[in-house]
Amino acid sequence: MTARRGELAAFLRAARERVRPADVGLPDLGRRRTPGLRRQEVAELAAVSIDWYVRLEQGRVGTPGSAVLDGIAAALLLSPAERVHLHLIARGEAPPPPHVPAPLSGSLRAVLDGMPLLPAYVMDFRFDVLACNAAASALFGPEFGHGRMDNTARMLFLVPETRETNVDWAAFAREMVGNLRANQARYPDDPRLAEVVAELRAASRDFAAWWDDRHVHERSRGRKRIRHAAAGVMTVDYDMLAALDGSDQRLFVLTPADGASERALRGLVTAHATALASAG
Repeated sequence: MTARRGELAAFLRAARERVRPADVGLPDLGRRRTPGLRRQEVAELAAVSIDWYVRLEQGRVGTPGSAVLDGIAAALLLSPAERVHLHLIARGEAPPPPHVPAPLSGSLRAVLDGMPLLPAYVMDFRFDVLACNAAASALFGPEFGHGRMDNTARMLFLVPETRETNVDWAAFAREMVGNLRANQARYPDDPRLAEVVAELRAASRDFAAWWDDRHVHERSRGRKRIRHAAAGVMTVDYDMLAALDGSDQRLFVLTPADGASERALRGLVTAHATALASAG
């Protein structure tokens, strides 16, 4: 145990010194006594108290939780191998296996496919997109649900195109932060959720500021405006419906709020279907 604590202290200090403030979206203000990040900056990025983080570096916090360590790993930009090493020296065991999204139920898949004119998708409490229908692909693009667009919270804060298409971005983004905080309280040990929050805190100043004000929001319906390059500005209502099978999956559906938006959305969906048929 003593050896592990010494290794933990040395490892965390070395990892901090490798990360420049600019690497995690922080301003580099003036000279620093040591290279890399300060302890306070790591604590803020990982959403832990500075006192707790100092004691962690000194090996005085007992056995840290897995999700907290994943938050620190994300704040320090650790590689997968370094993340495993951090868990081993801090907890004495390897971290949980990588997150695998829950399988989509057949009934929800049928619901998605049965709404050809309404953009809809299924996500979990981490806001990972599990599946979407053709109308959602027509509205958000073929990347939706994959790669950099596999999580709607990451999309909202880290994908510039998504920020541009949300006319009322600040209100909707702040609502997203409040939803994430509420979900973290329900699933405090979920490593994937901790990873998403830590990444957003490190990469987005807006997210970090709103996260730190401790706002909690659980809105399941509302209205938003979407700016589309081809269809113009559309006003849509959104509803987020929770599945009743205990899977923590949510069905998110967009419906046009007026006649002009309905015609624009119908045109997008029709054009998308025609393009798919021509490609096939």
